[in-house]
Amino acid sequence: MIPRAGLVIAAILSVHSVAAAEIRMEERDGVLYISSVETPRPSPAPSAPALPAAQIADRAPVPYRDLIRAAAERHELAPELVESVIRVESNFKARAVSPKGARGLMQLMPATAAMLGVRNAFDARQNIEGGVRHLRHLVDRYRGNLALALAAYNAGVEAVTRYGGIPPYAETQAYVARILRLHQRAELPAAAEAAGLYRYEAADGHVVYSNLPIDKLSGTVREILAERQQRAGLTEFPF
Repeated sequence: MIPRAGLVIAAILSVHSVAAAEIRMEERDGVLYISSVETPRPSPAPSAPALPAAQIADRAPVPYRDLIRAAAERHELAPELVESVIRVESNFKARAVSPKGARGLMQLMPATAAMLGVRNAFDARQNIEGGVRHLRHLVDRYRGNLALALAAYNAGVEAVTRYGGIPPYAETQAYVARILRLHQRAELPAAAEAAGLYRYEAADGHVVYSNLPIDKLSGTVREILAERQQRAGLTEFPF
């Protein structure tokens, strides 16, 4: 929500940022700055079996967007959450098979797929519908606790029950953290679009979201963009 007229929301996000980035908000001179910042990680954790972390392109275009959005809306989940799960599970490879036998976009185990009525786990529509239904069930089971729902999706309900929370498995902990991170980053553009904000992209790949049209942008925001371009070795201001 924009608290007063003329407030500019400047989201300085690098399209080249790695998946480990988080979002920091700071208000200065009537401008709310939302920036992606690198956070230190104590040690590298192994990736989920279905997909090495190096293969996760969190800024890549999203295939199957219409199928994802339709299933997410039917089961009242955020499409960005479903996209994040699929990106980590299979990187949108419909015929992906994990070493443990999980299949398809949302990596359904054969027993889970059968329980969900998914006859062909390699069929994108069936796999997404089944996976989203399963995720919805887990979110409801844990009363909206998304971290626990994701942990159960990865390690199973029994493991979450046994440990009374996210299991102490490096794979599961990395899995939950990665999806929550991707989901957090995906929410900002979606929220900006829903709020009717304008999106401006500088030549160096940084993005500014504002409630003001281009001819009303403040000198402060223009200076920020110009400064970032100068640091990148660019001289032309694209606006």
